[in-house]
Amino acid sequence: MARIGPIQLEHPVVMAPMAGVTDLPYRLIAREQGAALVYSELVSAKGICYGSQRTLELLEIAEAERPVGLQIFGGEAETMVQAALHVERRGPDLLDINMGCPVPKITRNDEGCALMLDPKRAGRLVRCVVEAVRLPVTVKIRKGWDENHVTAPEVAVELEKAGVAAIAVHGRTREDFYSGRADWDIIRKVKQVVGIPVIGNGDVATPQDAARMLEETGCDAVMIGRACLGDPWIFKRVVHYLEKGELLPMPTPREKIEMAVRHLRMAVDFKGEWRGVREMRKQIAWYLKGLPGSARVKQLVQTLEQADAVANVLFDYLASLGQRADEPLPAPRPRAGQAA
Repeated sequence: MARIGPIQLEHPVVMAPMAGVTDLPYRLIAREQGAALVYSELVSAKGICYGSQRTLELLEIAEAERPVGLQIFGGEAETMVQAALHVERRGPDLLDINMGCPVPKITRNDEGCALMLDPKRAGRLVRCVVEAVRLPVTVKIRKGWDENHVTAPEVAVELEKAGVAAIAVHGRTREDFYSGRADWDIIRKVKQVVGIPVIGNGDVATPQDAARMLEETGCDAVMIGRACLGDPWIFKRVVHYLEKGELLPMPTPREKIEMAVRHLRMAVDFKGEWRGVREMRKQIAWYLKGLPGSARVKQLVQTLEQADAVANVLFDYLASLGQRADEPLPAPRPRAGQAA
C-alpha cells in the first residue's frame, strides 16, 4: 500500500484537487465514500500572504477528513515559503504544490504548469518549501507544457532531489487542458526514474480503468478527478474492485438525489445560504447528469436562492421518477483496452 512520508494510505485510491469543487463539504463526502486521501482545491500563495479572507477559508480542515492535503500554487520562492508556513500551522497531513494548473491567468504569472518549462527552477522552488516545513510535501505535475516540451520525467527527478514525498502525474500537457486522451505511458516513465511514490491521474472513470492504470504504469496509487463529479461513490466502487475483483452497482437516482440534498445542506452550513446555494448549482447539475427528464430540474435549480426550495424541487423530481428511482444507473464504459 502506498506510503507518503509518514502517511500510510488505506488503499491506493485518492481524490484529485479540483478548483471550485474539492471544498471541505465535498472532501468529507469523498472520504466517507472511500477516498484514502483528499486534497483541497488549489489555494493562491499570494492570497495567503495578503491575508485574503476568501483565500484563507479554503484552508479550513476537519478531523473527519484526515488524511488531507492542502494545495498551494505560486511562482516566487519567498511567497511560497511564507504560504507553506501558514498552511503548516493549519495542521494538514501534507502540503501539495500545484504544477499542473493549465489556466492562463495562472500560467501567465509563471505559476502552475508554467513551472514545468524549467525543471531546474521548479526543483529550486520546491526545495525552498521542503526545507521550510516539517510536513511531507507532494507535487502535482502534468506531462509537460506541450508535445514539444514533455518534461515530466526531468521535472520529477528534480523534485525527488528537492525532497518531495510523492508526485502525482496527470497524463496530459498544458496545451491539452482536459481534452483528448491522457497518456498513461508518461506516468510509467516517471515511475521508472524516481524512487518515491507516483500517483497516476487522467481518464480513470471506472474501477477497471483504475486497475489497468496500476498494472500498466506501475504507479503506487490512482487519483480520480472529474469522474467523481456527482459520483462520490466511485471511490468505494474502485476500492472494492481492486480488492475483490467485483463490480458494485452504480448508485440509484434516489441515492444521487438524496446525496445532492445532503451535500447542499453541508455547503449551506459551511458557507451560508446565499453562497452555499449558488456554489452548489453546478454540483447538483453533476448529480443529476444522465437522470431521465432532469434537464428541466437543472434549469429550475439555477434560478433558486433558498436551500429549502432547491431541496423541495429535488424531492418532487425524485417522487416523479417512481419505480425508476431505485434502479441502478448504467455504468460508464472503461477506457479502451480494458474489458468490461
